[in-house]
Amino acid sequence: MTDAQIGLSIATPVIIIFAIALYRMGVLQRTGTVSAVLAAVAIAASLFLQR
Repeated sequence: MTDAQIGLSIATPVIIIFAIALYRMGVLQRTGTVSAVLAAVAIAASLFLQR
């Protein structure tokens, strides 16, 4: 794995956990949380699969 792929594997779960924590604190609505999680996963997947 390259350094960028390792960074993505670390950053994506952190973003997801942060979005869920903000949802539980009442800062984000459900649609905002779902869109943040989906965007993070989509960006990580597209960047991870690129060379």
